[in-house]
Amino acid sequence: MGPAAPVPEVSRFFGIVIAMLTDVVLVTPLPDHRLHVRFDDGIEGIVDVGQMIQFTGVFEPLRDQAFFGQVKVHAELGTVCWPNDADLDSAVLYGKVTGQPIPQYVTAKK
Repeated sequence: MGPAAPVPEVSRFFGIVIAMLTDVVLVTPLPDHRLHVRFDDGIEGIVDVGQMIQFTGVFEPLRDQAFFGQVKVHAELGTVCWPNDADLDSAVLYGKVTGQPIPQYVTAKK
């Protein structure tokens, strides 16, 4: 088992709780619609995209393993994307790798 994942940093701004998310910094396509992802906090792991999405709509081209292999890191968004602008949320990917729940964004109580 890998190192324990750190708890996302939380800050309060204008009464809103904001979880500080980690960005994807490296992605490597693997066979069977899987990705090896590394985050900016050093956590890394394998995500089975085929278990996360349905290959319909914007995700339909990803069914083709050659197209799936064109995955890259979106420099501005810090997540993975494909040439057709399909992307996956870095918080979801991080949750899949670490087993942590996806952060919830709620208004802080005063």
